[in-house]
Amino acid sequence: MENTCMIKKYLNEVLSIPSPTGYTKEILEYLKKEIGSMNVDYKVGNKGMLIATIEGEDNNKATTLSAHIDTLGAIVKEVKGNGRLSVSQLGGYMMNTVEGENCLIHTREGKKYEGTLQTIKPSVHIHANDARELPRECKNYEIVIDEEVFTKDDVQKLGIEVGDIVSFDTRTRITESNFVKSRYLDDKASVSALLTVMRNIKENNIKLKNTVNFYFSNYEEVGHGSSSFIPNNTTEFIAVDMGCPGDGQNSTEYDVCICAKDSNGPYDYELTNTLIEVCKKNSIGYKVDIYPSYGSDAAAALKAGMDAKFALIGPGVFASHGYERTHIKSIDQTIKLIINHIQK
Repeated sequence: MENTCMIKKYLNEVLSIPSPTGYTKEILEYLKKEIGSMNVDYKVGNKGMLIATIEGEDNNKATTLSAHIDTLGAIVKEVKGNGRLSVSQLGGYMMNTVEGENCLIHTREGKKYEGTLQTIKPSVHIHANDARELPRECKNYEIVIDEEVFTKDDVQKLGIEVGDIVSFDTRTRITESNFVKSRYLDDKASVSALLTVMRNIKENNIKLKNTVNFYFSNYEEVGHGSSSFIPNNTTEFIAVDMGCPGDGQNSTEYDVCICAKDSNGPYDYELTNTLIEVCKKNSIGYKVDIYPSYGSDAAAALKAGMDAKFALIGPGVFASHGYERTHIKSIDQTIKLIINHIQK
């Protein structure tokens, strides 16, 4: 299967599976099935992360590639007396980016209920300027459940309680011009890239210099995704996560983005140089950039004591933590960089 078709297949599949931080079991089952179909060995950690391994010529040294399966979302904070729900955010995003968005409430009994996130003053015909001027803070939002509920008791009879997970509609669209618009391209664009890399290796019998671990973490959005379970033979750790195009940035939606520095400081100079040289040698479109308000799984691994070179690469994703956009080209360039870096 050609890369473009494979990327689109994986994007549609992984973006259709709700996986807010703390609620990743369903996408984990998807990964187990998909990776198993490639005849690739994998193991699952107690925390719910998954590592798939393809051995290379040298098994004493390994490149560990990470992408995170968890996304932004929300959790029920209060079942209100009016039959609506207040929420607490999962991850860091602007509340106005999900205002008016359809959502699912996932109960602990496995039921799913539809709803919409609205402000507490949603109608200009009723609230006039108060609706426009209401601070867009979490406390001023509530979920209107698509059931005939009018009281707290009505809601609780459905099985909805404090602590239930809320996922938002991704509104995924892949245009004829190969733009991808969706929530949670951070980091499901990279998840799709790693799955495509794995399938390329297996289907094309690509020989690897060193063993390669594919680490799918599940708590990146809250800071401790890759803080454990890293294989001991890891000598280089490459976080595959979104680049951030925008004003003042060098990143684009068409190239692989290579991060030189983020909020936690610079990435390994030597490994970053190596990745840049791979791009130059193989005519891979790339952009080096710095992200002033950003952290990755590489930082989580380092803070937990990992001793390895570390880097950050990934597709450029516009409007990060909002309704995001990238281009298939950017994901494909990311895939090409990874394959050219790890192959013999």
